[in-house]
Amino acid sequence: MEIFTDCNTASLAPYVPTAENPWDERKISHLYRRIGFSASAETINAAINQNPLNLVDALIDEAINKPLLPQPTWAFWDENNYPADEDMAREVTGGQVDEWELTVTRGLINNGLRERLSFFWSNHFVTEYREYQCPGYLYQYYDTLERHAIGNFREFTREIGLTPAMLMYLDGGRNRRGAPNENYARELYELFTMGEGNGYTEQDILETARALTGYTDRPVDCGTISFDPETYDNGTKTIFGRTGNWGYDDVIDILFEEHSRIIGTFICRRFYSFFVSPEINEQIVDQLVDTFVNNDFEIAPVLRQLFRSEHFFDDTTIGVVIKSHFDFFVNFINESGLGYGDETLQLMTNACRLAGQQLFSPVDVAGWQRNRSWINSNSLILRWSMLETFITRAWEADQEQFRTIALAAVGGDSNDLPFVVGKIIDRFVPKGLFSPSETDVACQVFKSELTDDHMVGGAWNLYNEHVPLQVFQLLLHLTRQPELQLK
Repeated sequence: MEIFTDCNTASLAPYVPTAENPWDERKISHLYRRIGFSASAETINAAINQNPLNLVDALIDEAINKPLLPQPTWAFWDENNYPADEDMAREVTGGQVDEWELTVTRGLINNGLRERLSFFWSNHFVTEYREYQCPGYLYQYYDTLERHAIGNFREFTREIGLTPAMLMYLDGGRNRRGAPNENYARELYELFTMGEGNGYTEQDILETARALTGYTDRPVDCGTISFDPETYDNGTKTIFGRTGNWGYDDVIDILFEEHSRIIGTFICRRFYSFFVSPEINEQIVDQLVDTFVNNDFEIAPVLRQLFRSEHFFDDTTIGVVIKSHFDFFVNFINESGLGYGDETLQLMTNACRLAGQQLFSPVDVAGWQRNRSWINSNSLILRWSMLETFITRAWEADQEQFRTIALAAVGGDSNDLPFVVGKIIDRFVPKGLFSPSETDVACQVFKSELTDDHMVGGAWNLYNEHVPLQVFQLLLHLTRQPELQLK
């Protein structure tokens, strides 16, 4: 395996396969690991015969048109729907959050780019469930992420600020005339649209907070939060040099009119670091900003340009991003095809929480910090342990599914043991193992159940009785390899 570098000089021109730069399993796996949470061997194999640009277009169109996750029965419950007893109410709400966590996790496994983007936006427009404790608010917030995930960023920004989860989390629900609360105004500029200290002043924040007053009417806990004109500051405000009796919609309009380029750069840099590389190519970002602004902040044209480009498919972008904890587990589920149930998914989400990535509750309003921060001595052990538990549970449930992994990776039968090992490794690792000696160790692990007699005259093949156990042991070996941490 070659040493990773960050010297991508390729352009945003559409990627056209050549003999020197072929459309192969490595590039297809790269696409699915970045555009979603990886894919099955069957999906990867089927994509070999597709035009890469057409495939990208199809995946983006699918994300635009995909149905939303099903609305739970409790989506708009308020305190009147819950038991009066606090302990019983806490038990009911806890069950609802667990239910939604499972629904979202299944979506991450199955729903490709749309859910990948919803996951991305949950770490951008951050709220923390523990701060508002209303399952209905959680659903309404996530539903907003899904509906706007690949839509218009300006309208996304406009709507997310009025979700009950955001109003409660950043104190918008307590922002009133005479006592403006600056929390949401500050994060709107600093974390959501422009970046810290970029394009705004402290006076802009104060004036913006005044313009955002009034969304304070909440008759019951967990109920609808609506606009109350009695708590709105209807005085004149000056925001980014423009003076008037501005309200909520005015703030969003003025922000995007006055600072379109700053907003475009901030968001496109986040797209680049998330989908391409933590080492940002500012020239490429600048071109993406042109597309973003020229298309009135529509997200799809930017992603279409990026994912279709020779820059995205350049070999230097493959395997340079450290997987989040959810990536680590969900990718493996898709890549292995091993069976799982709700109990397994609950164990997985609990392990992610213990490792530092709790669904619906990033560490703070700045979100999870990503890449190298995912790996430390504690989180690495948790990642190893949970994946080993998943593999062992699958082995105990159905050993033959491990043979299926080998057959799918190879695309049929084979008696070439090193070839089989290499193909299985390639299913899970973006650029193979770091050195030939490490690959030799993996081959020895795979051969450990065999005697010399098994290998005489090509007697061994993928239908040998030992193959399920061989694959099982190889997967356990791979869980501890550093290359598995990358995508």
